[in-house]
Amino acid sequence: MKRITITGAAGLLGPTVAGYFVEKGYEVLSTDIKPPATMIPNTRFVPANLGNLGECYGVLEEAEALIHLAAIPRAYWYPNEVTFGNNVTASYNILEAAAGRGIKKAVLASSECIYGIVTTKKGLIPAYVPMDEDHPLLPEDAYSLSKICAEAAAGVFHRRTGMQIVSFRLGNVITREMYANFPGFIHDPKPRKPILWSYIDARDIAAACELAILKDGLGSVTVNLAADDTSADITTGELLKAEFPAITDIRCPVDGYHTLLSNKKAKEVLGWKPVHFWRDNVRL
Repeated sequence: MKRITITGAAGLLGPTVAGYFVEKGYEVLSTDIKPPATMIPNTRFVPANLGNLGECYGVLEEAEALIHLAAIPRAYWYPNEVTFGNNVTASYNILEAAAGRGIKKAVLASSECIYGIVTTKKGLIPAYVPMDEDHPLLPEDAYSLSKICAEAAAGVFHRRTGMQIVSFRLGNVITREMYANFPGFIHDPKPRKPILWSYIDARDIAAACELAILKDGLGSVTVNLAADDTSADITTGELLKAEFPAITDIRCPVDGYHTLLSNKKAKEVLGWKPVHFWRDNVRL
């Protein structure tokens, strides 16, 4: 399986994932509504509007696997109906085309926002930490709802065709250049409280995507992806005490920097582990 189509080529994550697969020897076709700012060497770029089913068939003509990263990437960038319509239609269409093309392996980019904590306007807090894939899904916004719909669509296409689809609920995505921002917040718990101080290096996401298409027998599965630690130079216990004192169901050590977005399932199901950490990229 060496021919991959990657959507979202012009987004934050797409260039890193495309570059990773090229380095691993895959033939990569990348697509987006517009070209990326910097073209990835040795990839073929084809512009496509994933709202058009025919164009989805076109970018999957030679593909053996699909990595679907394209989306309006957060809540409230656009009117709710625009975000929801764009993301759900794109996810449905690309999976419909993948099924029609006989593709058997796919990866979808879902989000930690699906749990409802990140964008809550009602003061929602986690039922327990670390949040794992069984945590209730209680979002209030159209972006997060679109991710619930995409995960549901994955289940539908798996049941219909047997396509294996891994949906990654991504923590806060960090590219290599973004570590320069860390000194501005690692000592302050408030700025990244809504995301439970999560982060995940784009290179570790790319590695997880490859594992997801190499593994067999996964069905349709949702998996969190996060680093092992938080993005704060403050212990997990101190973070919880300062910002979430009402959480009493704490299922991890709190004297270190343990992540509050569980990555245990990714390690068990995929044999994945993160290898890029902010402390290796930031001078304290």
